[in-house]
Amino acid sequence: MKPFAGGVILISMILFMGFFFLLPLSGTFRMAFMGPQGGWTLDFLFEIFRNPLYVEGLRNALTIAIFSTLGCLFLAVPLALIFVRHEFFGKAQFNGLLLVPLILPPFVGALGIQAMLGQAGALNSLLIDVGVLSWDAPIDWLGRGQLLGVIIMNVLHLYPIVYLNLSGSLANIDPQWDDAANSLGCPPFRRFWRITLPLAMPGLYAGCSIAFIWAFTELGVPLIFDVDRVTSVQIFSAIKDLNNNPLPYALVVVLLGLTLLLFFGSRVFFRSDLAGGEGKATLGRPIIPLTGWRGWLATGFFAAVVAIALLPHIGVLLMALSKDWYETVLPHQWTLEPLERALGHPLTLTAIGNSLRYALLATILDLVLGVAVAWLLVRTKLFGRSLVDGLTMMPLAVPGIVMAFGYLALSRSGQPLDWLIKGEDPLMLLVVAYAMRRLPYVVRSVTAGLQQVHPALEEAAESLGATPIRALWRVTFPLVMPAVLAGGLLAFAFAMLEVSDSMILAQRTIHFPITKAIYTLAAALGDGPSLASALGLWAMLFLTVTFVGTGAILGRKIGALFKV
Repeated sequence: MKPFAGGVILISMILFMGFFFLLPLSGTFRMAFMGPQGGWTLDFLFEIFRNPLYVEGLRNALTIAIFSTLGCLFLAVPLALIFVRHEFFGKAQFNGLLLVPLILPPFVGALGIQAMLGQAGALNSLLIDVGVLSWDAPIDWLGRGQLLGVIIMNVLHLYPIVYLNLSGSLANIDPQWDDAANSLGCPPFRRFWRITLPLAMPGLYAGCSIAFIWAFTELGVPLIFDVDRVTSVQIFSAIKDLNNNPLPYALVVVLLGLTLLLFFGSRVFFRSDLAGGEGKATLGRPIIPLTGWRGWLATGFFAAVVAIALLPHIGVLLMALSKDWYETVLPHQWTLEPLERALGHPLTLTAIGNSLRYALLATILDLVLGVAVAWLLVRTKLFGRSLVDGLTMMPLAVPGIVMAFGYLALSRSGQPLDWLIKGEDPLMLLVVAYAMRRLPYVVRSVTAGLQQVHPALEEAAESLGATPIRALWRVTFPLVMPAVLAGGLLAFAFAMLEVSDSMILAQRTIHFPITKAIYTLAAALGDGPSLASALGLWAMLFLTVTFVGTGAILGRKIGALFKV
């Protein structure tokens, strides 16, 4: 039974991933390299590097990605080292609060940062009130071109992913390595640089890879900050000119090529010198309590990071509870009207319903596929299952905007995926796009759950007369249900607030999901930003409930879902 069922799953998943993952990518490549006469050409690719606007966009995207990743390292490394090795006041509470940035989509938080750090924002207003500045010469805290604002938002949103991966990796290092170096007289900094850091590099690399790719291809935050000369926004702006212009396809290929080159290049660079992997601990590391001023210093550091990370959330909250917030430290007038209108506005009401439909159907598809793939990987030894494993994990390394652009190109009339759009309704297209992006989370979560259930339990049930299917359904499945629920919750939450697919694939107002409704409201005059913040606040509350539930199920293992 297992070989037959495994073979069916293996072939089905290869076909599914080939049709819905590789085909959109290949379609984009074909359009980028096809010449006017039907032959292959590199002219369009070279034109990207000859065009100063596209070169500037790539340079800005790399700048954002590099400094965002460095900012994440600056925060995550000391946080992880202190958390894993020491005990201090408020440790457990701060560990949960450090993950708060994950509950707010970064482009929503950008609204709050603008209200606080803009030239007419709260910080300048405070400095003017105390006489340090005047309105004739306010400070541009976000920097000319707004790149600094994009970097700040990326760092505040992505550092928890680096922190989760690094802290998990540090916890697995055998303390005997450090003790041996210490006994030989190696000083603390040298031990960290020569022993701890190389052994923790897999976790550090995993977190930094996600942070770099996310920041390099981020679309929502540059749009909110009006940064148009960045590659992701240039791709988004080219949607209206797809029919007769191959340059947008070439730009997508360049973005994907640079992403994969940096990803795999850093993989070789960071992992080439590793010896012995992470050195998984055979003995528990003694936790050193920090007392006196050292303890309060650690607590203060964690509190400061949490406070800074909460600034976007506070800004969104204040905007959602006010009618006017301009050139003042706090809003002029407080009101619950934006929160009420956000749930009753025609655009937001339709968007919430659309997101629920898209996310629910995508999650169901992810659960069916994820459970099947996890069973194939853990319970069978079929040749080719590593190929399925690699294919299902690849969406983590491919930028969302690249996949969305590929789906858009191949769903036009006459293209292979045009059947995914019924009339003008992109329901099926968005469901497939959402599911493809979040499938790795379900696969990893269920795989971890299955690995903890010994196959002897199924064998015992079968020896008592149960069929393999009945043993799987009555014995194994209930035991892995927490992992299934955790993966499903994460897939649903991220699908509800997906940015790239939503911004590119939902073209008509009636089909807008929540994220595109927020973007549309944020660009509107009058109370648009307040309504956008209110809708973002509701989304933040929704994600809070989701992450609390997922954390209760998975505990510290939640960090494994963010590894590539």
